[in-house]
Amino acid sequence: MHTNKPDFNEYAVIDLGSNSFHMIIAKKIDNSLQIIYKNKQQVQLASGLDKYYHLSQESIQRAINSLALFAERLKDFPISHVKVVGTFTLRVAKNRLEFLKAASLVFPFPIEIVSGQEEARLIYLGAINSESVKQSDVKFIIDVGGGSTEIAIGKDQIPAFVESRPMGCVTYAKRFFPNQVITKQYFERAKLAAEQQVEKFTQSVKSKNITIAFGSSGTIKSIYKILLDLGVTDGIITLKRLEDLVSYVLEFKCFDDIDFPSLSNDRKLIFVSGLAIFYGVFSAFGLQELHYTHSALREGVLYEITGHKSTQDICEKTVGFLIKHYNIDKLHAGKTVDIVKWLFSQWKMSANIIIDEKLESLLYWSAWLHEIGLSINFSNIHKHSAYILKNCNMPGFNEEQQFLLSTLVRYHRKGFMVENIPNFSLFEQKQVLVLLQILRLAVLINNQRSATLNEKVFKLRIVDDNIFHVELYIENNFAKTNGLILLDLEQEQIYWQENKHWQLDIRINEAGQIW
Repeated sequence: MHTNKPDFNEYAVIDLGSNSFHMIIAKKIDNSLQIIYKNKQQVQLASGLDKYYHLSQESIQRAINSLALFAERLKDFPISHVKVVGTFTLRVAKNRLEFLKAASLVFPFPIEIVSGQEEARLIYLGAINSESVKQSDVKFIIDVGGGSTEIAIGKDQIPAFVESRPMGCVTYAKRFFPNQVITKQYFERAKLAAEQQVEKFTQSVKSKNITIAFGSSGTIKSIYKILLDLGVTDGIITLKRLEDLVSYVLEFKCFDDIDFPSLSNDRKLIFVSGLAIFYGVFSAFGLQELHYTHSALREGVLYEITGHKSTQDICEKTVGFLIKHYNIDKLHAGKTVDIVKWLFSQWKMSANIIIDEKLESLLYWSAWLHEIGLSINFSNIHKHSAYILKNCNMPGFNEEQQFLLSTLVRYHRKGFMVENIPNFSLFEQKQVLVLLQILRLAVLINNQRSATLNEKVFKLRIVDDNIFHVELYIENNFAKTNGLILLDLEQEQIYWQENKHWQLDIRINEAGQIW
């Protein structure tokens, strides 16, 4: 694997879905992308989930075998040209860290698990940039996956509405169709369950005045192809055509009996459950017609990593929205960011490790958002803020990035224990702790909320290459007139001492000393 090949023009995206693992490779020529390779592995990861949401060893092994095959094809790819996203099953699996550790032994690229809302956004991005649509169109996108169904609505590149519901063709097949038997009662129960999943936002969707609708991925592709088998030449899915298809399918007794030329044996095992979900949503939202699109999550990810729209830009827009929505004090937060940047620049000059650029951005965003929970209550603001960041919709952030933001904010003040800081699969723990140190010091220094504070009266350095031993120098004149900050720093020293190997030394730079 190459880590730096500036002239390399191929990009790979892997979608670790609940039913199948897909890999696409595209070549970038000028400003266009040409798909040059596709590979699909039928893993059915969701079928390996037990009632406690633990993946079976057999399903983990199937997944690892597929990743090993993908790794062979990607052996010459730089890390920056490969993006791997995990969806519903990896989101809910309690033992996903076991899977991620096993995967790292055969697959050298990071695996990012995305939230349902982020998955919906990426599906929307892939669909609207692959189809011929008007800018004025209100676009509805639905994707029925193996474990979840994603819905997005919007006009622009960032959808105005995103939703993910825990209903998929693999999980519903297991739940509603025992022994793969088809009955009208089983089908109606599955359809009703799908309607119940979307009922809380049905009226909101109907009020969007949708002008064009698209469906993506396996279930809707199968419906589209079967309609073609049945002589529907335009391939458009309407309510009447869907109802006729349902009636036709219900004539079969079990999954194996289903006989359509375009339906593979693998798809037979999950088609009826997927059809029930789609029919339920289609009916609930009162859709008139829907077009199949070949583009979805993978194409959306590909669109972003090839520079058409920077994920960094999306993240910055998300942070800006949260600042406005939660009425964050921009002057105070901005000054905290300035202090964070200054202290971090000092840290980088004295440290012997390099912090990943993505982590650096997350540090700055945590400074912007550390008071997002102030509207709830100042008492325990760190807990309120962490809860909001962990649970709100954050376009552009994968699940672990969002969790890291929440974690930094959760522990940015008061006492803390290092052993309570969670481990992350995408980030080194020692680097996460560095971010926490910098954020805590910056917030504390800005505790008096002074817009005129000059951060350059502070200097920070690491002692003897030990990132857990920090010296903070303070200019003498500033120290004389800011006793409260010194008292706060003394308390911070105590918090650090409560953690083994952590030490914060406060040094006053006396007059005449070299600064």
